[in-house]
Amino acid sequence: MQDSNIISNITQIRVRYADTDKMGFVYNGNYLAYFEVGRTELMRAHGYPYTELEKAGYLLPLVEAHVSYKNPAVYDDLVELEAKLDSSKIGAKIRFDYTINCNGKIIAEGYTIHSFMKADTRRPVKPPQLFMEKVNAIIRKIQ
Repeated sequence: MQDSNIISNITQIRVRYADTDKMGFVYNGNYLAYFEVGRTELMRAHGYPYTELEKAGYLLPLVEAHVSYKNPAVYDDLVELEAKLDSSKIGAKIRFDYTINCNGKIIAEGYTIHSFMKADTRRPVKPPQLFMEKVNAIIRKIQ
């Protein structure tokens, strides 16, 4: 059973040749780019694309990231990236959790933590009311 506070989305990503290193594996730094795809698609899938947050005058700079590598992904793999957000833990910072799978194997897991920031002042702020209203509406919808 899904936790009623968890908002999630699954996105498929095809590994490009440019994503791989000399060993033929997805280069480790590219997993953070994959996480970004997962995070932005999670927001878009639930009707609040990141661009809307920016238009409202807010940014979500990255303040912490972690990746745990389990199995390599290689060129042309179709990986599934699940991004999750626990709405009960949103405060001045917001954490997104990620799991990347391919052919039934976990490729990588990790998280990113972001801080809400006003775009004009570049100062940290509490989550904007509009954002929290949207998150609460999503939770009501999936319960």
